[in-house]
Amino acid sequence: MGNTIDRRQPRLEDVAARAKVSHQTVSRVINNHPNVSSATREKVEAAIAELGYRRNTAARSLVTRRSQTIGVLAAEMGQYGPANTLLGVQQAAREAGYFVSIEAIKEAGAGAISDAVRHLTDQGADGIIVIVPHDGTVRALEGLTLDVPVILVGAAGGGLFSGALVDQKLGARLAVSHLIDLGHRRIGHVSGPQDWVDGRSRAEGWSERLREAGLADDLLIEGDWSAGSGYRIGRQLAAERTATALFVGNDQMALGLLRAFSEAGLRVPDDVSVVGFDDQPESGYFTPPLTTVRQDFEELGRRCMGVMLSALEGGAGAGTIMVEPELVVRSSTSAPA
Repeated sequence: MGNTIDRRQPRLEDVAARAKVSHQTVSRVINNHPNVSSATREKVEAAIAELGYRRNTAARSLVTRRSQTIGVLAAEMGQYGPANTLLGVQQAAREAGYFVSIEAIKEAGAGAISDAVRHLTDQGADGIIVIVPHDGTVRALEGLTLDVPVILVGAAGGGLFSGALVDQKLGARLAVSHLIDLGHRRIGHVSGPQDWVDGRSRAEGWSERLREAGLADDLLIEGDWSAGSGYRIGRQLAAERTATALFVGNDQMALGLLRAFSEAGLRVPDDVSVVGFDDQPESGYFTPPLTTVRQDFEELGRRCMGVMLSALEGGAGAGTIMVEPELVVRSSTSAPA
C-alpha cells in the first residue's frame, strides 16, 4: 500500500504542504499571478521541482468547466514581429497550463476576422488573443457578440477590449533621436503600411521627433514590410540622394535597402546611416550589422497572458499595457560625412 501511495502523481495539495503555503497560493504561482512575493514563488517552484508535480489539465477542465484553451487569431505570420509575438504567447500560455489553438488569416478583412473568431469560439476557447494590429480589427470585433475575454496584441482596444503592445512610437523616437544626436539633419523614413497600427505609429513617432527638433518630416516612403519593397525603395533613394540617414520600419525592409545601396555604390554608414526596427536575430549579421529597435516579444506574450488570466478570473479590464522597446546600436549608423 505504501509503495502505491509513493508512486501516485503528486497533487497540488502535496506541493502546498511541502512549501508550507496554502493551495490557493500554489495555484497563483502556477497561473503566473502577479500578487505573489518572489520569496514565496521560489519556495513553491522549488517544491514543484522536488515533487515533480505536473498539472492535470483534463481534470482541471472538468472542475472549472473550461477547455483550458486560448484561441489566437494572427496575420502576417511571415513577418518576424507577429511570428515571435505568437511564440511568446504560446510559451506564456503553456507555463500557465493552457493549450493554444491558432487561426492564421492571410488578410485582415472583416469577413476573415469574423470567420476565424467564430471558429475559435466553436472550439470552446476560454479567451481569444488577437495579433492583427490593423485598422479594421477593432471595427470587425466590435460587430461581433463575444462571450469570452478578447485581448488585442499590438493595438489599443478602444475601451471595449484589453490590449498589450510595445510602445512603437517610443521606439521610433529612440531611433530618430539617435540619428539627431549623431548630427543628421535630413532623416527620411521608409514606413510599413499605414493601415497597420505598427506602421502608422512608427511613422508618427518619426514625424513628431523631427518636428520637435525643428527638422523637416517630408521624406516618407511607404513599403509593405518585405525585403523586396525595401530593395525597390532603396534603389529610388540611392538615385535621389535626398537624406543622410534613414529610419526603416522593420529589419526586413532595411535588409533590402542595404542591398540596393551596396549595388549603387553607397557606403553605409559613411554615405548614409540606416536604423531598422524589431532586432530580428539576423540583424547583427547584416553588412554592416544593423542598428535597430528591439522589441521584447517574450515579455509581450507574458504580459498578454497575465491580462487574459486576470480576465478569466473575473478581474476588471486592464486597459492597454505598454512594453518599452530598446535601441540597439551597431555599425550601420555614424555621424554624417
